[in-house]
Amino acid sequence: MSKSIFYHAGCPVCVSAEHDILNLVKDVEVVNIGEDRSRIAEAQKAGIKSVPALVTPNGNVLHINFGASMEDVIG
Repeated sequence: MSKSIFYHAGCPVCVSAEHDILNLVKDVEVVNIGEDRSRIAEAQKAGIKSVPALVTPNGNVLHINFGASMEDVIG
């Protein structure tokens, strides 16, 4: 992976974190798994346990604040 990926579910906590991440990280892809549910399995495979979370280019998962567990997102 060459850039960071920020996963979130569209809740207010996630959207606020998205704005901060975009100001801090220059090369980041934003994935709203609340809208693009096809990316949920990808997020889980990356190690995401809750959103919002940032996956770094070397695969580290940084869970940012607690918006929702992946179980809640999956429903």
